[in-house]
Amino acid sequence: MLADEVAKFIGKSIGTIACEVEKGSIKRFADAVEETNPLYWDEKQAEKSRYGSIIAPPGFFGWPIKLPPGLTFQRPTDIFDPPEVAEGMRAALAKAGYANVLDGGIEYEFFQPVKAGDILTAKSMIKDIRGREGKMGKMAFVIIETVYCNKKDEPVAIARATAIYL
Repeated sequence: MLADEVAKFIGKSIGTIACEVEKGSIKRFADAVEETNPLYWDEKQAEKSRYGSIIAPPGFFGWPIKLPPGLTFQRPTDIFDPPEVAEGMRAALAKAGYANVLDGGIEYEFFQPVKAGDILTAKSMIKDIRGREGKMGKMAFVIIETVYCNKKDEPVAIARATAIYL
């Protein structure tokens, strides 16, 4: 059972950022992970594909940027939320006896390809916090869900990251 001070963070937004997906970055990422699919680096072959351009390997969503002139989000209050929610959650977990954190992994759900030239919005929220007892004592599992949307506000992917607090 988690304290109310920790559970109150479930469902809270922890920020929205913009990410630019640039062709050269896609190629460098594909090279770094030794991905040989020509859709990620061969412009001529990618143009002939059903996508019409280079696409990004799954899990690559570009780099955080400032918004270009003229591009706005539908909910301006979601943009670059202050970090108080994430910091408050960590402080509440530490106060409840969960001072250390481990990476519990990440899972993805993909809906459509990310293309070179896309500008994505990444909206993150605390999806769940669960407490449980294990061999190492009490643990809290924090699930952070990030929804990546394209310029049309269509989701391209959802990432669910797990942090294990001990």
